Amino acid sequence: MKDWVSAVLSLSELIRDICKVGMVKHWMVLLTTLCLECAAAVVTGDSWEKSILNSEIPVLVEFYASWCGPCRMVHRVIDEIAEDYAGRLKCFVLNTDHDLHIAENYEIKAVPVVLLFKNGEKRESVVGTMPKEFYVAAIERVLSS
Repeated sequence: MKDWVSAVLSLSELIRDICKVGMVKHWMVLLTTLCLECAAAVVTGDSWEKSILNSEIPVLVEFYASWCGPCRMVHRVIDEIAEDYAGRLKCFVLNTDHDLHIAENYEIKAVPVVLLFKNGEKRESVVGTMPKEFYVAAIERVLSS
């Protein structure tokens, strides 16, 4: 227990130092990227064109916010889908708090939203928290088109 408390204190000191030098956005991206249990990769505004628009295979993007409870449920489903469709579909997550301009470009007003892209074009969208079958049906439509 003592080691755990020490690690948390060290982490909080690191966060405080990073906040002092104005690198909060970069720190949050790093924390999101370090989600070791996540099968979906993180995409940001900086990597959007390369990862999504220029992808050679279809892409799924989950738009979420850290404060959104339903997003956590969708995230678990997307992680399963990322594993199920590995090699046929790339799965990403985008934090709308950090890259709001991307969400605005696709007229996303609330989260969670899942968009599916093929050849750089949006082909399908699933709004809200849905059963896995809804996402799978949309994916299959995109893959077969």
